[in-house]
Amino acid sequence: MTVVLSVLQVTVSVLLIALILMHSGKDAGLSGAFGVGSGTGPLGGGSNTERNLNRWTIFFAIVFVVNTIVLIKI
Repeated sequence: MTVVLSVLQVTVSVLLIALILMHSGKDAGLSGAFGVGSGTGPLGGGSNTERNLNRWTIFFAIVFVVNTIVLIKI
């Protein structure tokens, strides 16, 4: 059980880092490379895309915190 949760923790950590780097910042950051901040690119860059990116980031952050607490309790 601990091994499965540890692998899940590493996977969620990598996904969370990638999602955070996709957010646009002051300088548009890494999201400019994928077209999230602009109207062009494969992701479309509309406000719907930004909302979905926010939702996925929050979801994986909650999974990360819950998994961390479960790993501490084991």
